[in-house]
Amino acid sequence: MLNALTVDFEDWMQAHIDPDRPITPRVVDNVRRVLALLDEYQVKATFFVLGKVGDVYPDLVREVDRAGHEIASHGWGHRLVWQQTPEQFRADLRRSIEQIVALTGHRPLGYRAPAFSITKRSLWAGPVLADEGFRYSSSIFPIRKRRYGIPEAPRFPYRWEDCDLVEFPLTTARVFGRNIPVCGGGYMRLFPYAVLRRALHTVNRAGQPAVVYFHPYELDVSEVRVLQNQGYPIGRRVAFMKSLWRSRIEGRLRAALGEFQFAPMAQVLELSRKWQLSATA
Repeated sequence: MLNALTVDFEDWMQAHIDPDRPITPRVVDNVRRVLALLDEYQVKATFFVLGKVGDVYPDLVREVDRAGHEIASHGWGHRLVWQQTPEQFRADLRRSIEQIVALTGHRPLGYRAPAFSITKRSLWAGPVLADEGFRYSSSIFPIRKRRYGIPEAPRFPYRWEDCDLVEFPLTTARVFGRNIPVCGGGYMRLFPYAVLRRALHTVNRAGQPAVVYFHPYELDVSEVRVLQNQGYPIGRRVAFMKSLWRSRIEGRLRAALGEFQFAPMAQVLELSRKWQLSATA
């Protein structure tokens, strides 16, 4: 079974401290570390590019594109979707699309909302995405969290009921009747690799592809401490939680890349045409 490997191409400061903070140069080395890792395993992935990063480091986006990875959109400014109006969201999308076209020569097919922020409050975003030419979204996490999640959403790829858009939700494990996030980001740090491994095998045995996601900065073990020492306003609790066990990420990615088959999300969805994609509930 072919699974989707996805990278949220962003800088840590904008995602976790303040979206208006300047992009730090650490993103360059972090992305190149990811490229080297994927090249070692001969795996291609989808990179959801944050426009602000591409604005500061356009050659980095070109480098990822030349390496044969899919370039998709993460929006421009890492503003949560439900904090925007539909008009603001559309403007953010168009700015991102124009940049990707200018840097790569092709329009992005996919979109991932910052912090998975298409929720019940922002389901109006799907028709906007479809109207702007996106073919798929990977923005809905079928779990319950404070900032994101629709716990009753389908766990596997499905078509939106009110527009021509496929949603490829983030993969979860089913435990005691609840969806548990295990396949990326901080969850990959906090849970043992055996949990990720079992979830991938379970989903694949059910005939479905999984989505694994991570961020380039998660391979940068010392980043948060260095930024604190440089005077960035990072609270102790945030620093502890966001740097805890980062050293585990690369090893777990290597284990998954060696055991499972991965490809860019657009390729996985193209193969998925044989499936019967359900509409949203």
